[in-house]
Amino acid sequence: MTKLRTIWAIGLGFCAALLVVTIAGAQMPLPTAKPPDGATLFKQQCATCHTTNTSDPGRQGPTLFKIVGRPAGKADGFHYSAGFAEANFVWDDGKLDAYLANPQAMVPGSNMAYRQPKPETRTAIIAYLKELN
Repeated sequence: MTKLRTIWAIGLGFCAALLVVTIAGAQMPLPTAKPPDGATLFKQQCATCHTTNTSDPGRQGPTLFKIVGRPAGKADGFHYSAGFAEANFVWDDGKLDAYLANPQAMVPGSNMAYRQPKPETRTAIIAYLKELN
């Protein structure tokens, strides 16, 4: 009889604990997911090839410090691909957006392989680059 009471008590305790957890979970909503900001996205997707200042050593791509308003293919000390030798425009929001979406379509002969299909991600990265100006 004692063994039966012990099993009954353990089962009842387990059910009570399960009920408490279920009720607590129903009352505590999960926090909403915050989308990554431009700086985080830049570090995750761009910083392998690009820097955001002039003091870091050069990488595969030019520094993007003060990119907005700068003529394309004109960063001091960087050797650009042939496509950029003929580029005749200044970087602005629209040009950066088009380039991030499809670099080779924007500047034929560009070496950049990265493409970002999501407009909201491109917008966040561009907003971050504008903060560097």
